[in-house]
Amino acid sequence: MPVSNEMADKYVAGAAMCPYRLVLEHVTSRWGVLVLIELLDRPYRFSELRRAIGRVSEKMLTQTLQTLERDGLVHRDAKPVIPPRVDYSLTDLGREAAEQVRALAVWTESRMGEVEKAREAYDEAKSRG
Repeated sequence: MPVSNEMADKYVAGAAMCPYRLVLEHVTSRWGVLVLIELLDRPYRFSELRRAIGRVSEKMLTQTLQTLERDGLVHRDAKPVIPPRVDYSLTDLGREAAEQVRALAVWTESRMGEVEKAREAYDEAKSRG
């Protein structure tokens, strides 16, 4: 979905607390991106998701899931069984966001060679003064 000129102007103008800007920050955060992409495959239990993502603390994953749930992107399904079972999945809105984030991740991976060349050229130019 294209961004309207009005929305782009608000973002550029630095309207720090605009609701869509906060959602953008949640979706594109370090762990938000990984959670959304991982949940595209299937629902996960908390511990499974933590292992699948790797190197995320329990606290950070909990905060990320709560934030994405509050934004309506993640669904938390707590089953009243013993031991308790909680599954996390994407809502329709979350799936839409996750597909956009995954497309950016795929693009990044496919263009990494060009990024590395640009970095080398930049670093070389900087080192020459």
